[in-house]
Amino acid sequence: MFPYNKKSFYTPIIISLLLIAGIFIGYKFAINNSRNVVIYPEKNKLSNILELIQQEYVDSISEKNISEAAIHAMLKELDPHSVYIPAEELQEVNEPLEGGFSGIGVQFNIQDDTVAIINTIPNGPSERIGIKAGDRIITVNDSIIAGKKIISNDVVKLLKGPRGTTVRVGIKRAGKNELLKFEITRDNIPLYSVDISYMLNEKTGYIKINQFARTTVEEFISGVSTLRSKGMKNLIIDVRGNSGGYLDAAIKLADQFLTNNKLIVYTQGRNRGKESFDATAAGICHDQEVAILIDESSASASEILAGAIQDHDRGWIIGRRSFGKGLVQDQIPLPDGSAVRLTIARYYTPSGRSIQKPYDKGIDNYYQELYERYNHKEFETADSIKQNDSLVYKTMGGRIVYGGGGIMPDLFVPIDTTGFSEYYRNVRDNGIINNFAFFYADKNRIKLEKLKTANEINKYLESDTKLLNDFYLFAEKKGIRKIDSDIKISEHLLNIQLKAYIARNIIDNDGFYPIIREIDETLNIAIETLENKKLIIPSK
Repeated sequence: MFPYNKKSFYTPIIISLLLIAGIFIGYKFAINNSRNVVIYPEKNKLSNILELIQQEYVDSISEKNISEAAIHAMLKELDPHSVYIPAEELQEVNEPLEGGFSGIGVQFNIQDDTVAIINTIPNGPSERIGIKAGDRIITVNDSIIAGKKIISNDVVKLLKGPRGTTVRVGIKRAGKNELLKFEITRDNIPLYSVDISYMLNEKTGYIKINQFARTTVEEFISGVSTLRSKGMKNLIIDVRGNSGGYLDAAIKLADQFLTNNKLIVYTQGRNRGKESFDATAAGICHDQEVAILIDESSASASEILAGAIQDHDRGWIIGRRSFGKGLVQDQIPLPDGSAVRLTIARYYTPSGRSIQKPYDKGIDNYYQELYERYNHKEFETADSIKQNDSLVYKTMGGRIVYGGGGIMPDLFVPIDTTGFSEYYRNVRDNGIINNFAFFYADKNRIKLEKLKTANEINKYLESDTKLLNDFYLFAEKKGIRKIDSDIKISEHLLNIQLKAYIARNIIDNDGFYPIIREIDETLNIAIETLENKKLIIPSK
């Protein structure tokens, strides 16, 4: 079982099928009565209509397409998280949660209609045979892909494949006139759910978790062990933007902080009895001071972790109100290789609250609710948040918490719009910041690759007095002209983001997070909270 967040966008074909049935019934003058159509009472209406279409419809149809469209529509009527996954999509959907896939081991971007390699996976198939960051893939299996307006999904399809199979690529490398030819044997490529674990200062460690996958707890424990060896006393776990994953991964992670027999979460459904999940004595963080960072995109398994920590008054929840997904799905395989993720239960935090937000107004309204929060200024002030007074619960320490729509943090931190301007929004929304970061890293790769830490890269970029001006010229070539009044507002924000994204192109997340931290207000407040214990938990 896992609480998984995936939206379905399919057209409700059932309505069309019922309309077809209406035509058979209502417009008798158009019916040809020369043949007898048999309706089987023992079958349900949908089965009869599907059989009618197969037997009698005027044109040829794809039975598979009709059936799958009907399945999508049926599940859409249930709740926003019950979904059908076609066989051809199942592997791709499962890979992030299973912790790996089979491929050639590169991160790439498409620059100027050419596939540019950002990084190679350490000890992966591409790195082992000499492919490097900055290389351009010109051909795949002797077919030219450069200059063909290829999209990322098509590149992935060309490069991924079963372990042990091969793919031939033609590489253009700076300083080489001829095309370099490589034959790459695909291998298993790990996907990590922990983006980074590092020390923020002498006492406080930081672990960023992007999803709750099969390998998350193992990665987390490894990160904690390393940080403890460096003197960690306090720990910040960042699940902002983490939409969830496996239920058991969230339970095992919460288990690291809660002592023996304390309730972590329980689930219950119409056909599923109450099932409780308690902490064991095996946790490695029982004495660790902890803060959990959440925001409006923290959902599902992230909320299970935050809810367990909050209800037991075990640590601080800091940030903004979480998404509000309290439904549990079971993935049920079907004979043709497809699967259904069906909601089979709700989960409840230790205080007994369900944090599932309403979905009775339809899927579109369900997901638009985040925009409503933004429009109501909820991201800016806690006073704008409407709590359901009929769903009041108490933590084990007697503090009031609410059900019915996400986890409300113990310490609310508004969204930081410092530095926002029209110019900044334009360069951000058009991908100019990321594009320039790759352009700069690629141009200066020889110098930058000699630098091994975020601090070294940051110092190098600080010494480049032309960095921002080069960015403004780059943006202008892309059609976004510099606005001096906006630059005064946004220059610091742009400077930090540019350095962080350039560093990410060189040493991945080990470069990005330590630099972007300077403008991460929620993180910096969490550091202060843990070190100075400024957040006072109210008494009963």
